[in-house]
Amino acid sequence: MSTKIRPPLFERLQTGLQESIAHVRGEMTLRTTLLPEEPPEIDNQTIFRLRERAMMSQAIFARVLNVSPKTVQSWEQGVRQPSESCRRLIQIFSLHPEMVCQTVGLPPVALTGVTIQRIGKTRTKIVIDRLPSRKRLPCS
Repeated sequence: MSTKIRPPLFERLQTGLQESIAHVRGEMTLRTTLLPEEPPEIDNQTIFRLRERAMMSQAIFARVLNVSPKTVQSWEQGVRQPSESCRRLIQIFSLHPEMVCQTVGLPPVALTGVTIQRIGKTRTKIVIDRLPSRKRLPCS
């Protein structure tokens, strides 16, 4: 078994610089990788309205996201913010609720009025349209 010796830092930097110059001149094609966007921002009211729009209790919504009901409760109260992985799952649920529900063994739900809007160059946010308010009947 042979041990591969790593070149000194200067040589690695020099090689990288030479490759960059060759790439700029069109003499070499470097591999590029696109990174996915960050998960969208989501506030406590949006989480609450999304869950209500899906007609799910906190317990059911928690099971869908694989978190505890207390976690959903703390998100909705603004005590805590969802982690990036939870924000990503909430994003997927917002766009494809039927797929997420089917995956976890629930009947499909349809969400209307849920969009993801761009705010700034690299940030997005989940936006839920408000439902029209119900007209109250006059009391006699």
